Amino acid sequence: MSTALAIRHLAFEDLGSFAPILRRHGFTVAYRDAGVDDFSARDLMDADLLVILGGPIGVYETRAYPFLSQEIRLIERRLAAHRPVLGICLGAQLMAKALGARVRKGRRKELGWGPITLTEAGEVSPLAALDPRTSVLHWHGDTFDLPKGATLLASTKICPHQAFAWHRHGLALQFHIEVTAHGLERWFIGNTVEIAATRGVDVASLRRATRRFAPALEERAPRVLRAWLDQIGL
Repeated sequence: MSTALAIRHLAFEDLGSFAPILRRHGFTVAYRDAGVDDFSARDLMDADLLVILGGPIGVYETRAYPFLSQEIRLIERRLAAHRPVLGICLGAQLMAKALGARVRKGRRKELGWGPITLTEAGEVSPLAALDPRTSVLHWHGDTFDLPKGATLLASTKICPHQAFAWHRHGLALQFHIEVTAHGLERWFIGNTVEIAATRGVDVASLRRATRRFAPALEERAPRVLRAWLDQIGL
């Protein structure tokens, strides 16, 4: 069987709807937890697929969180070796950093449900399953420059670099498509301080938007993952 390892920075930010798809695709799925597990372990390099999940810290906070340097080095090594890497939110920012791009604070926080605009390249990429009516979950304050040699796949008005491909084996998504309505209830608890501190955002409105938009995303997100896995031959 193929192996998928996911690096998790928060217990409640997991693979969501991606986990059952990976298992049905023939993968064994396991997690490695940031700050606890050793990112120099050989299995992270050997895994058929590495998924870097989201989290509330910044790529540039390596003094406070030294494991970030290990994580960046791991991503560098895997991408250089043409080993598949999928990055989501913080994971996408770490991929950008590993590829030499700058990661920084965005103009303002992007928190809530909304659509993305696909580029021409995005429209013929695995992201094509997300049609213009599909809203995704945005939950980030940082952004990144597009790495040299990367292909931009999606944008929003607030954040022009929302997704990029690195050759065939790297896919970075600033937004979340792996989330489920059921799983987001844990986010609403775990992120209570951030939600309260963000102007124009509250749990009630997030829950209403989740009821409205999550069902379509839960149906379309697995198509994105399956298309990408097919593209890279997994």
